[in-house]
Amino acid sequence: MSVSLPPRMATYIAISNGADDAALAECFTADARVQDEGQTHQGIAAIRDWLRGTRRQFEYHVAPTQVTQNGHKMVITTTVTGDFPGSPVQLFHHIELADERIHSLEITP
Repeated sequence: MSVSLPPRMATYIAISNGADDAALAECFTADARVQDEGQTHQGIAAIRDWLRGTRRQFEYHVAPTQVTQNGHKMVITTTVTGDFPGSPVQLFHHIELADERIHSLEITP
């Protein structure tokens, strides 16, 4: 299933899937925060390190299956497949936007 995402969200998903992360600052605000697996990553450099570390640890693919938006809040439902225990999994990307960029992202099962 393919869903239509706003351009910056599509870029974030592409980076999550291994695309060049040079455009990361176009997706996130400078003071953005990501919460994933009980850890918080604050700022572009920390978010870049988190994404690169995850890509080094596992081979995986994130496929958006649904997107809902209410004002500045968005939830992207994804199916994530890869070489990690329990694959595939459904994950929810809870996003708060500021100026059409991700200000807060929490990834939950």
